[in-house]
Amino acid sequence: MTPTRDDAWALLTEYTTGESLRKHALAVEAAARGYARMFGEDEAEWGIVGLIHDFDYERWPDPDNHPFRGCEILRERGYPVHIIRAILSHADYSGVPRESRLEHTLFACDEMSGFVTAASLVRPSKSILDLEVRSVKKRMKDKAFARAVSRDDLRRGAVEIDLSLDEHITHVILFMREHAAVLGLQGGL
Repeated sequence: MTPTRDDAWALLTEYTTGESLRKHALAVEAAARGYARMFGEDEAEWGIVGLIHDFDYERWPDPDNHPFRGCEILRERGYPVHIIRAILSHADYSGVPRESRLEHTLFACDEMSGFVTAASLVRPSKSILDLEVRSVKKRMKDKAFARAVSRDDLRRGAVEIDLSLDEHITHVILFMREHAAVLGLQGGL
């Protein structure tokens, strides 16, 4: 089966009702698609992986179940093995090491897109449109800000896709800006 974006969206909305988790999925999709363009990869496929990587999280947020339950559902629905493997590999505790460029990119985009979203929403403008790399890096130094996000994972994500942290932040901001309205990150600008 080759899933379409409509298939992936239907799956996400079947299992995820919360607006913030849906927006996170859309943000990771935007970042993954941007990197696919940059790396000369399949933009539609990478976007689908970004869109559904956490589709099971709302129902089964604990490490004993996520992303394992979701991957069982994907297998039952005939999703390709490499998509399932990429989703498994984004969780360090899954035991599935990241090997492909897609797997490394999903990991890099997951936490960074969430952190960029948080950094955008605390700006006076509440917008990604005026967010700068230095603002994101400043927030990374503040241990109380988005404390659930591992700063080591943010840095490791950049390393895994062979970019400096500044380059990775820049790309994620730019890729997400393309979808600012859908992500709810236009703010007052």
